[in-house]
Amino acid sequence: MLTLETVTAGYGGGDVLQGVDLHCARGTVTCIVGPNGAGKSTVLRVISGLLKCRTGTIEMDGQRTEKLPPEEVLKLGITQVPQSRALFPQMTVRENVLLGGYLLRRDRKLLAERYAAVVERIPLVGERAHHIAGNLSGGQRRMVEMARCLMLDPKLVLLDEPSLGLDPKSLARVAELIQGLNAGGTTVLLVEQNVRLGLGLATHGVVMEGGQVRLTGTAAEVRDHPEMGSLYLGGSAPVATK
Repeated sequence: MLTLETVTAGYGGGDVLQGVDLHCARGTVTCIVGPNGAGKSTVLRVISGLLKCRTGTIEMDGQRTEKLPPEEVLKLGITQVPQSRALFPQMTVRENVLLGGYLLRRDRKLLAERYAAVVERIPLVGERAHHIAGNLSGGQRRMVEMARCLMLDPKLVLLDEPSLGLDPKSLARVAELIQGLNAGGTTVLLVEQNVRLGLGLATHGVVMEGGQVRLTGTAAEVRDHPEMGSLYLGGSAPVATK
Protein backbone atom coordinates (compact mmCIF):
# COMPACT_ATOMS: atom_id res chain seq x y z
CA MET A 1 0.00 0.00 0.00
CA LEU A 2 2.76 2.43 1.01
CA THR A 3 6.37 2.19 -0.11
CA LEU A 4 9.37 4.41 0.60
CA GLU A 5 12.59 3.67 -1.26
CA THR A 6 15.97 5.24 -0.44
CA VAL A 7 14.34 8.38 0.93
CA THR A 8 16.60 11.15 2.21
CA ALA A 9 15.20 14.28 3.83
CA GLY A 10 16.10 16.85 6.43
CA TYR A 11 15.99 20.40 7.66
CA GLY A 12 18.40 23.12 6.62
CA GLY A 13 21.63 21.65 5.31
CA GLY A 14 21.54 18.26 7.01
CA ASP A 15 19.84 14.96 6.21
CA VAL A 16 17.81 13.41 9.02
CA LEU A 17 16.67 10.50 6.86
CA GLN A 18 19.53 8.74 5.13
CA GLY A 19 18.16 6.28 2.62
CA VAL A 20 15.01 5.02 4.31
CA ASP A 21 13.26 1.95 2.87
CA LEU A 22 9.84 1.29 4.38
CA HIS A 23 6.82 -0.79 3.37
CA CYS A 24 3.32 -0.87 4.89
CA ALA A 25 0.91 -3.51 3.67
CA ARG A 26 -2.81 -2.80 3.45
CA GLY A 27 -4.72 -3.59 6.63
CA THR A 28 -1.70 -3.63 8.93
CA VAL A 29 -0.61 -1.61 11.94
CA THR A 30 3.07 -0.76 11.61
CA CYS A 31 4.90 0.78 14.54
CA ILE A 32 8.19 2.65 14.15
CA VAL A 33 10.35 2.70 17.26
CA GLY A 34 13.86 3.93 17.94
CA PRO A 35 15.89 6.37 20.02
CA ASN A 36 15.33 10.11 20.01
CA GLY A 37 16.68 11.70 16.85
CA ALA A 38 16.35 8.52 14.80
CA GLY A 39 14.12 10.24 12.24
CA LYS A 40 10.82 8.60 13.17
CA SER A 41 8.64 11.73 13.09
CA THR A 42 10.46 12.97 9.99
CA VAL A 43 9.29 9.86 8.15
CA LEU A 44 5.67 10.78 8.87
CA ARG A 45 6.21 14.38 7.77
CA VAL A 46 7.69 13.20 4.48
CA ILE A 47 4.82 10.79 3.83
CA SER A 48 2.19 13.48 4.51
CA GLY A 49 3.93 15.99 2.24
CA LEU A 50 4.79 18.44 5.02
CA LEU A 51 8.48 17.91 4.29
CA LYS A 52 9.83 17.19 0.83
CA CYS A 53 12.31 14.40 0.41
CA ARG A 54 15.58 15.28 -1.28
CA THR A 55 16.03 11.94 -2.99
CA GLY A 56 14.10 8.69 -3.20
CA THR A 57 10.51 7.78 -3.99
CA ILE A 58 7.23 7.42 -2.09
CA GLU A 59 4.27 5.50 -3.51
CA MET A 60 0.74 5.16 -2.23
CA ASP A 61 -1.28 2.49 -4.03
CA GLY A 62 1.20 2.68 -6.89
CA GLN A 63 1.02 6.46 -7.26
CA ARG A 64 4.12 8.56 -6.70
CA THR A 65 3.55 11.12 -3.95
CA GLU A 66 6.94 12.57 -3.01
CA LYS A 67 6.37 15.75 -5.02
CA LEU A 68 2.72 16.28 -4.09
CA PRO A 69 1.60 19.12 -1.78
CA PRO A 70 -0.09 18.09 1.50
CA GLU A 71 -3.60 18.75 0.14
CA GLU A 72 -3.07 16.27 -2.70
CA VAL A 73 -1.69 13.71 -0.26
CA LEU A 74 -4.87 14.12 1.78
CA LYS A 75 -6.94 13.42 -1.31
CA LEU A 76 -5.17 10.08 -1.66
CA GLY A 77 -6.50 9.05 1.75
CA ILE A 78 -3.52 9.78 4.00
CA THR A 79 -4.19 11.72 7.21
CA GLN A 80 -1.92 12.49 10.14
CA VAL A 81 -2.33 13.19 13.85
CA PRO A 82 0.80 15.13 14.85
CA GLN A 83 2.70 14.75 18.09
CA SER A 84 2.18 18.31 19.31
CA ARG A 85 -1.15 19.79 20.29
CA ALA A 86 -2.96 20.39 17.04
CA LEU A 87 -6.40 21.65 18.05
CA PHE A 88 -7.56 25.24 17.77
CA PRO A 89 -8.05 25.96 21.50
CA GLN A 90 -10.63 28.74 21.13
CA MET A 91 -12.89 26.73 18.83
CA THR A 92 -15.42 24.11 19.89
CA VAL A 93 -14.88 20.39 19.59
CA ARG A 94 -17.39 20.23 16.74
CA GLU A 95 -15.69 23.04 14.85
CA ASN A 96 -12.29 21.39 15.24
CA VAL A 97 -13.57 18.04 13.99
CA LEU A 98 -15.38 19.59 11.02
CA LEU A 99 -12.12 21.21 9.94
CA GLY A 100 -10.89 17.70 9.23
CA GLY A 101 -13.47 17.57 6.43
CA TYR A 102 -12.28 20.78 4.79
CA LEU A 103 -11.85 19.02 1.45
CA LEU A 104 -15.53 18.05 1.60
CA ARG A 105 -16.80 21.56 2.35
CA ARG A 106 -18.71 21.82 -0.94
CA ASP A 107 -20.67 18.65 -0.21
CA ARG A 108 -22.60 19.50 2.95
CA LYS A 109 -24.52 16.23 2.93
CA LEU A 110 -21.37 14.12 2.85
CA LEU A 111 -19.74 16.35 5.46
CA ALA A 112 -22.70 15.80 7.80
CA GLU A 113 -22.64 12.05 7.18
CA ARG A 114 -18.94 11.83 7.96
CA TYR A 115 -19.36 13.86 11.13
CA ALA A 116 -22.18 11.58 12.28
CA ALA A 117 -19.99 8.53 11.59
CA VAL A 118 -17.15 10.04 13.62
CA VAL A 119 -19.48 10.79 16.54
CA GLU A 120 -20.68 7.19 16.47
CA ARG A 121 -17.12 5.93 16.57
CA ILE A 122 -15.90 8.47 19.15
CA PRO A 123 -18.89 9.42 21.38
CA LEU A 124 -16.82 12.05 23.20
CA VAL A 125 -17.13 14.25 20.11
CA GLY A 126 -20.90 14.34 20.43
CA GLU A 127 -20.86 14.64 24.20
CA ARG A 128 -18.47 17.60 24.14
CA ALA A 129 -19.48 19.04 20.77
CA HIS A 130 -20.00 22.60 22.05
CA HIS A 131 -17.19 22.61 24.59
CA ILE A 132 -14.16 24.81 23.94
CA ALA A 133 -11.30 22.54 22.86
CA GLY A 134 -8.76 24.37 25.02
CA ASN A 135 -10.63 23.27 28.15
CA LEU A 136 -10.34 19.54 27.41
CA SER A 137 -7.99 17.19 29.21
CA GLY A 138 -4.97 15.82 27.38
CA GLY A 139 -6.66 12.51 26.69
CA GLN A 140 -9.81 14.20 25.42
CA ARG A 141 -7.79 16.45 23.12
CA ARG A 142 -6.03 13.44 21.64
CA MET A 143 -9.36 11.74 20.94
CA VAL A 144 -10.64 14.89 19.20
CA GLU A 145 -7.44 15.11 17.15
CA MET A 146 -7.97 11.53 16.02
CA ALA A 147 -11.65 12.22 15.32
CA ARG A 148 -10.69 15.12 13.07
CA CYS A 149 -8.35 12.95 11.00
CA LEU A 150 -11.18 10.44 10.43
CA MET A 151 -13.43 12.98 8.70
CA LEU A 152 -11.92 12.06 5.32
CA ASP A 153 -12.46 8.32 5.90
CA PRO A 154 -8.73 7.73 5.34
CA LYS A 155 -7.05 4.68 3.92
CA LEU A 156 -3.90 5.32 5.93
CA VAL A 157 -3.66 7.08 9.31
CA LEU A 158 -0.29 8.38 10.51
CA LEU A 159 0.00 8.73 14.30
CA ASP A 160 2.95 10.52 15.89
CA GLU A 161 3.42 9.51 19.53
CA PRO A 162 -0.28 8.92 20.28
CA SER A 163 0.50 7.97 23.91
CA LEU A 164 2.46 11.14 24.71
CA GLY A 165 1.38 12.70 28.00
CA LEU A 166 -1.68 10.49 28.48
CA ASP A 167 -2.86 8.97 31.76
CA PRO A 168 -3.49 5.19 31.80
CA LYS A 169 -7.25 5.53 31.29
CA SER A 170 -6.86 7.84 28.29
CA LEU A 171 -4.11 5.65 26.93
CA ALA A 172 -6.42 2.65 27.02
CA ARG A 173 -9.08 4.55 25.08
CA VAL A 174 -6.61 5.64 22.41
CA ALA A 175 -5.28 2.09 22.09
CA GLU A 176 -8.82 0.79 21.73
CA LEU A 177 -9.54 3.34 19.01
CA ILE A 178 -6.41 2.35 17.07
CA GLN A 179 -7.41 -1.30 17.26
CA GLY A 180 -10.94 -0.43 16.16
CA LEU A 181 -9.69 1.56 13.19
CA ASN A 182 -7.56 -1.33 12.04
CA ALA A 183 -10.36 -3.84 12.58
CA GLY A 184 -12.48 -1.67 10.29
CA GLY A 185 -9.90 -1.91 7.51
CA THR A 186 -7.85 1.25 8.06
CA THR A 187 -4.09 0.89 7.72
CA VAL A 188 -2.14 2.56 10.53
CA LEU A 189 1.47 3.72 10.69
CA LEU A 190 2.49 5.02 14.09
CA VAL A 191 5.60 6.33 15.76
CA GLU A 192 5.76 5.43 19.43
CA GLN A 193 8.32 5.90 22.20
CA ASN A 194 6.41 3.46 24.39
CA VAL A 195 7.83 0.32 22.82
CA ARG A 196 5.69 -2.08 24.79
CA LEU A 197 2.50 -0.26 23.83
CA GLY A 198 3.42 0.39 20.21
CA LEU A 199 4.55 -3.12 19.35
CA GLY A 200 1.68 -4.53 21.39
CA LEU A 201 -0.80 -2.72 19.14
CA ALA A 202 1.08 -3.41 15.92
CA THR A 203 1.14 -6.26 13.46
CA HIS A 204 4.54 -5.16 12.15
CA GLY A 205 7.49 -3.31 13.64
CA VAL A 206 10.29 -1.11 12.34
CA VAL A 207 13.36 -0.01 14.28
CA MET A 208 15.09 3.18 13.15
CA GLU A 209 18.47 4.44 14.27
CA GLY A 210 20.60 7.21 12.81
CA GLY A 211 18.10 8.09 10.10
CA GLN A 212 17.97 4.56 8.70
CA VAL A 213 15.80 1.48 9.08
CA ARG A 214 17.82 -1.09 11.00
CA LEU A 215 15.29 -3.84 11.63
CA THR A 216 11.87 -4.86 10.31
CA GLY A 217 9.54 -7.80 10.82
CA THR A 218 6.36 -8.79 12.55
CA ALA A 219 5.81 -6.96 15.83
CA ALA A 220 6.73 -10.08 17.77
CA GLU A 221 9.89 -10.65 15.72
CA VAL A 222 11.04 -7.08 16.25
CA ARG A 223 10.19 -7.11 19.95
CA ASP A 224 12.06 -10.36 20.57
CA HIS A 225 15.00 -9.78 18.22
CA PRO A 226 18.33 -10.36 20.01
CA GLU A 227 19.72 -7.05 18.69
CA MET A 228 16.73 -5.00 19.80
CA GLY A 229 18.45 -3.64 22.88
CA SER A 230 21.56 -2.41 21.10
CA LEU A 231 19.59 -0.95 18.19
CA TYR A 232 17.12 0.89 20.37
CA LEU A 233 19.33 1.88 23.29
CA GLY A 234 22.73 2.10 21.66
CA GLY A 235 24.18 -0.87 23.47
CA SER A 236 22.41 -0.42 26.82
CA ALA A 237 20.20 -2.95 28.51
CA PRO A 238 17.63 -4.75 26.34
CA VAL A 239 14.17 -3.30 26.00
CA ALA A 240 11.65 -4.93 28.31
CA THR A 241 9.14 -6.96 26.31
CA LYS A 242 6.84 -8.32 28.99
